[in-house]
Amino acid sequence: MRLRLMSACAAPALIMALAAPAYAQDVPDTTSETADQQGSGYDSNEVVITAQGRAQVLADVPLAVTAISAETLRQSGANDIRQLNQVAPSLLVSSTGSEANGSARIRGIGTVGDNPGLESSVAVFIDGVYRSRSGIGLNELGEIDRIEVLRGPQGTLGGRNASAGMINIVSKAPSPVYGAGAEFTYGNYNQIRASGFVNVPLGDTLAARIDSVYSRRDGFYHDLVNDRDINNRDRYFVRGQLLFEPSSDLTIRLIGDYTKRKEECCAATYINKQMNEYIGGLNEPAQNNIVRVLQALGQPAAAFTEGYSRNIYVSPGRSYYGETEDWGASLQVDWDLGGAKLTSITGYRDYSSDQGSDTDYSRVDILYRAADGNSARSFRTFSQELRLQGTAFGDKLDWLVGGYYANEDLQVLDNLRFGSQYGRFATCRLITGGGLAGFYSPASPGCISAAPNPALGGLTPRAYLSSGLPGTFGPVAGPLVLGAIDRLDGINNRGSTLDVYNQNSRNWALFTHNIVHVAKGLDLTLGLRYTNERKKFDATFGNDNVACVQNQAALLPLRAAPALTAVVDGILGLSCQGNSTSELNGVSINDERNEDKFTGTAILSYKPTDDLLVYASYSRGYKAGGFNLDRSALKVPILPFGGQTGAQALVGNLQFDPETVNAYEVGLKYSTGPFSLNIAGFRQEFKNFQLNTFNGTVFLVQNVNGCSANLNGGDRDQSKFGPGTPQFNGAAAATGACTGGDVTYGVLSQGVELEASLVPSRDIRVGLGLTYAQTKYRDQLVGNASGAPLDQALRKLPGDNLSNAPEIVATASFAWTPDIGSSGLSGLVYFDTRLTDDYNTGSDLFPQKEQDSYAIFNARVGIRGQDERWSIEFWGQNIFNQDYTQVGFNSPFQEGAASTPFTDPQYPGGRQIFSAYLAEPRTYGLTLRTRY
Repeated sequence: MRLRLMSACAAPALIMALAAPAYAQDVPDTTSETADQQGSGYDSNEVVITAQGRAQVLADVPLAVTAISAETLRQSGANDIRQLNQVAPSLLVSSTGSEANGSARIRGIGTVGDNPGLESSVAVFIDGVYRSRSGIGLNELGEIDRIEVLRGPQGTLGGRNASAGMINIVSKAPSPVYGAGAEFTYGNYNQIRASGFVNVPLGDTLAARIDSVYSRRDGFYHDLVNDRDINNRDRYFVRGQLLFEPSSDLTIRLIGDYTKRKEECCAATYINKQMNEYIGGLNEPAQNNIVRVLQALGQPAAAFTEGYSRNIYVSPGRSYYGETEDWGASLQVDWDLGGAKLTSITGYRDYSSDQGSDTDYSRVDILYRAADGNSARSFRTFSQELRLQGTAFGDKLDWLVGGYYANEDLQVLDNLRFGSQYGRFATCRLITGGGLAGFYSPASPGCISAAPNPALGGLTPRAYLSSGLPGTFGPVAGPLVLGAIDRLDGINNRGSTLDVYNQNSRNWALFTHNIVHVAKGLDLTLGLRYTNERKKFDATFGNDNVACVQNQAALLPLRAAPALTAVVDGILGLSCQGNSTSELNGVSINDERNEDKFTGTAILSYKPTDDLLVYASYSRGYKAGGFNLDRSALKVPILPFGGQTGAQALVGNLQFDPETVNAYEVGLKYSTGPFSLNIAGFRQEFKNFQLNTFNGTVFLVQNVNGCSANLNGGDRDQSKFGPGTPQFNGAAAATGACTGGDVTYGVLSQGVELEASLVPSRDIRVGLGLTYAQTKYRDQLVGNASGAPLDQALRKLPGDNLSNAPEIVATASFAWTPDIGSSGLSGLVYFDTRLTDDYNTGSDLFPQKEQDSYAIFNARVGIRGQDERWSIEFWGQNIFNQDYTQVGFNSPFQEGAASTPFTDPQYPGGRQIFSAYLAEPRTYGLTLRTRY
């Protein structure tokens, strides 16, 4: 039956890489629900993949690709793309402030942060349909046929451009044989996961399949203030499919799916000196005035030492609750026209996620987003891909041409608000940090002591400031400063009422990908793609923080006096900073950007024998530019818009340029019998690298480039010159700059990947992998292509590794499935491990965000029935309970002052306090499976 043959041919087989527990496998017949579990056979030349848009034998594919089979996904316990870390050495997936905003990195390159305006460096496709951001792959996926991880830029074939790589997820298709299965898991943290499928043939030409998953788990952070768990799981997923084959030349696959998540995520804890030696005395009240302020306002002293205990302190009335809804449909048509084959993939996706947060991550109520539906982001995307392929000139040319179109509407709602204690926190932060430190009194209005002060002639500080007596502020300035401090003290439950960002992205592309069989064993692959991208952007802002404008009007005339500049800037910065720039209340802005790019690839490959492939390639990759969807990027909070034509004149500050990459690769693939070895050497040069970083106050999106001229240290941290030197270039407004003609690439990723697999017997499979990647910023760095300077928050970047880019990652896996006598039963013993070198988790590379090397081990043991109709499995993830940080970041608004004596070995963080999103602790449980 043609339906069965199609299902078998479409089954991707494994690449013999570490990532699978890498073992050779015949092309499986996926019409049998147990075929992919049995993993028999050694001839890796029979392995088929579709990485070049065609079904090709593994030994003929000159690309660095890792494929993970359904069996490996089951054994490793992978339910979403984050768990692929254990089986793909060049891949790292992490999540930060929201489970909806995970980031995938390949060879150290990925998109940093939660800003939805940045597209993913690593594109995620599910059943041929592009998902708008890689974090969407953190959802439940149902039963998967395989996952392919393509390393390096993907900018030639269909779908969306990606500058670093691609994760291609293919779900299990309907088959012409009736089948059903179920799985139930119970684990610690009260984890429950239930899933199942039903596959039903509906005649000779039609088959249907339904997959569903329900998953819940308690959180692994405990909120001691409100006695509840945070970072829980509560999600369900359903997918329905129809596979229709009216003739041997036509196949139609219709897929619809729906996902719902209701979870509280994601909490963070303070980094202490047990987690990172560079913290030093940052968390000690004797050395950091900001710690004294927080403790005075209710933050328990224990909060600064909890670290990996995962005890947290959430402000009363605040919540991390969020809801995510993701649904869509796709239609794939494969039609053999005789002389060519036509493939059409039509997709529609509707994704929305609303997330509340206690945004300062402390008990003190400083900053929050309410979980009220007004802190949401949504994507609605229509896409259409067409491919036509065939052969010519007596099969000397394998040609492919196609087109792609996508139209996406993105909307972001934001309601970032100052909390009920912000005013007192801000005034105390101000008072303790400068010449007013002697007036400090957290219990008093404005944090100014009400007690008579002998140093002021017996007057109270308030009376002194308001009396007009000459002194620190003079007869006029004193009352103005006092009034401004009182207005600052009143900024509680103020800020954004509702900000609305809208972006429409329309892109279309034409592409061709051709393989010329030059001679026996010698192939030349040439691909070219033209992409046209247009983005339209508009935003409307609402704000009820009137104190910002009032304080600007009162204090800006005083700013010119040198003795008052620091005080004025401090008051105005705290009154207007972050997303509470009230001057934007009721303001609307709009902008548009257009770009077009050519990308492509050229690959020369040679097979001297059937078992050996060598190749060399060049690829040009591209990731679109866009808009920073964060209002704080519009202006410096100290100054008003005055004298300018308003916010519209500054909208260009939100734009960032497209990222491009030139990539070079040489590789070798050897596969014979039970052994395979893949080696790839690569060099990738990124220009206009898109970097998103949080500097403690605002989110910055900046392009990073190199400069061929010497900046004489103007772009970097000056602390290396010894104690007492400036933290950076003194009073410089920004880092070094160079002329546009000297601008070149700013990020270089180069290294070697090795993957090997061995199947010494039918029931033993071993995989080994090693990635050595130097993913570094160049020594002389500037911002955009015109050579503009970087923000000073990025002064640590030059010459250092990128964040979350360890130089060395080693992985290993072992699977043993022995028969148990002649009973038909079999056992399962499986483990995998990932050893990760040191790396920095923060995009600004402050040393307080360093993560030491660590190793993660997973294991699974079980017993399985005849033909694997049932199984009982005990499993553990992170079985040695390794603690480590996913991402470290500057705790919002929690940077101390520099006026007190301070031992600072952790430079250049100054008196900034740091927080961390922790990785999951050890989990373990029991899984029962059955299928027939």
